[in-house]
Amino acid sequence: MKFNSFASAGQVGVWISGLACAVLLSGCVTETRVRAGYSPRPSPPRQTTIVIVDDYDYYPAYEVYYSRNRREYVYLENSTWVRRSQPIGFDVNVLMSAASVRVDFRDSPEQHHASVRQSYPKNWNRAAQAEANAERRDDKRDEKRDDKRDDKRDDKHDKKRGRN
Repeated sequence: MKFNSFASAGQVGVWISGLACAVLLSGCVTETRVRAGYSPRPSPPRQTTIVIVDDYDYYPAYEVYYSRNRREYVYLENSTWVRRSQPIGFDVNVLMSAASVRVDFRDSPEQHHASVRQSYPKNWNRAAQAEANAERRDDKRDEKRDDKRDDKRDDKHDKKRGRN
């Protein structure tokens, strides 16, 4: 009887496949050494905090605020502040075509409504605001010119009297 010490090619392939599966499925083992009497502290759980900063557009003609981040309308309804995704009582398209101003507070409109309402009355619009600002600038320029003329007159008057 003759024994062949070499296995056939098919048996070798099966043997190599089995060995490869065993290596892949065995996973990695790592050894951690801990000194006697010392155990590492567990790490604290990680928290993620998301902060949404409010930003509002104010529509003076309707006394309505719109939060761009939250996509909600805030307004008074029967003496109560309400927040809704759609305003009740008027069309959103009409509201969006009305004059608006971006207000600069980052919290609830309820806390600022009195001052916002005073700054932007129901009949407020950008054109009227721009015109008023232009008039104020013109008034300031006129005041500066008058002040310069007065200073020149005072200088001439002082020179005539011999004062320098």
